[in-house]
Amino acid sequence: MEVIHKIGRRKTAVARVYVNQGSGNITINKKDLKDYFTTGPLVFKVLQPLNMTNNEENFDIKVNVYGGGITGQAEAIRLALSRAMVELDAENRAVLKPEGLMTRDPRMVERKKFGQKKARKKFQFSKR
Repeated sequence: MEVIHKIGRRKTAVARVYVNQGSGNITINKKDLKDYFTTGPLVFKVLQPLNMTNNEENFDIKVNVYGGGITGQAEAIRLALSRAMVELDAENRAVLKPEGLMTRDPRMVERKKFGQKKARKKFQFSKR
């Protein structure tokens, strides 16, 4: 099996995932998965596509991720892994699609407008 390369994005985070045959090692930015994502929910998000397709111990995964915060990075990795699992076996799509793992979340931070405090918040109105 050759290396499968996929890209996932979420907010401003971009994850590049390289999947080879192996024993289940996951390396993110040259750190172990548990060292990079220290909380349980983030580890669960990253492993979700592997758990749903029963491939937890079958592949070694190398990830380069940058931009955004840790939640955005975890969800970007999840999308890239989902795309890789579908490329491995097209039948995995039927498992991942109903859970929403094949969809790129389009929500981005709205820009701040001039004359306002934030994107939607206005300056306080004083009635003197």
